Amino acid sequence: MTTSSFIPGLELSRRFYLEAVRPLLDEAAPGVMHSAARLGSGSEVLGFDTARSADHEWGPRLQIFLGSQDVTRHGATITALLSERLPKTFHGYPTHFAPVGEGDIRVMQTTEGPVHHRVEVTAPGAWFTRQLGFDPRTDITLTDWLATPTQLLAEVTAGAVFHDGLGQLAPARANLEWYPHDLWLHLLACQWQRVSREEAFVGRCGEVGDEIGSAIVAARLVRDLMRLCLLMDRRYPPYSKWLGSAFARTPQAPALTPVLTAALTATDWHTREHHLTRAYEAVAATHNQLGLTDPVDPATRPYHARPFQVLHAERFTATLTTRITDPALRTLPTIGNVDQFIDSTDILSHPELTRAATRATVCSPPEC
Repeated sequence: MTTSSFIPGLELSRRFYLEAVRPLLDEAAPGVMHSAARLGSGSEVLGFDTARSADHEWGPRLQIFLGSQDVTRHGATITALLSERLPKTFHGYPTHFAPVGEGDIRVMQTTEGPVHHRVEVTAPGAWFTRQLGFDPRTDITLTDWLATPTQLLAEVTAGAVFHDGLGQLAPARANLEWYPHDLWLHLLACQWQRVSREEAFVGRCGEVGDEIGSAIVAARLVRDLMRLCLLMDRRYPPYSKWLGSAFARTPQAPALTPVLTAALTATDWHTREHHLTRAYEAVAATHNQLGLTDPVDPATRPYHARPFQVLHAERFTATLTTRITDPALRTLPTIGNVDQFIDSTDILSHPELTRAATRATVCSPPEC
């Protein structure tokens, strides 16, 4: 690469559209309405890219959205013209993407022939359905919400729209901006339930001399608390690589980060539990500040007759559930959405699998 300084991916793609793609688009399909955006997978979409990101599947790339009929009429022509006429590099970054090695990892390489660009020409409905499993331009069902990992929702609602001539991207993204209120309460309740299921195990593992097991449980609880803070802040939690980066942008992060770090680095369960109880109480106080329910005592307490200090987080699950008025949600188990009960990237990356898992696990018609 010849660039002397890093250009964030969204800015690079914006310039690529305006300076390189748009003129060729106007030439290939003059007068045809379109929208242009950089949405979907990629660290730059969430604003977390660095110079390190440029080593694979990163660079000048975007989506060009046309009406369905215009995709049929002009899509192949536009794609071919871009391959023939786009520059080999743009602001020092290659525009050519070539698959190498195993899987779908791509790296950028120079080319003597046509440019294997990543300007995707598609229709809004087809693109959204492929990304999410449904089209958010129409009514969004309960299954749609529950079956869609928060990472995917973040990828569609973040990023940038460079031009919306079709007038469809803005309303679709607005429909996905955040969960309906009752569903938000349900997902918060389910996240508290996750905490309640394991908060006593940090001490129990340590009591029998299993410090590694205690540390693993603590790490799981830290992750659940971080995701809970993001949900409280009305932000879609991203997947593990960017969870800490996203959490750092929440209002709770300045006070909580040292406490969570101390819990993760503790070498004995008593110290680990001490820091976790401080974190529990801080997150519980945040819940009360939201005013979503009547105040819940944020103090930790013994785990029944055992010598472990816990929050009894199920108390927050119960009080949130009482505020849900939607009868369909009130009948659901406190399992949550698909990435609250599944932790496999290979499943969460495929909408057809997440929808099948959600219907089989959480709800089925007529509930969903």
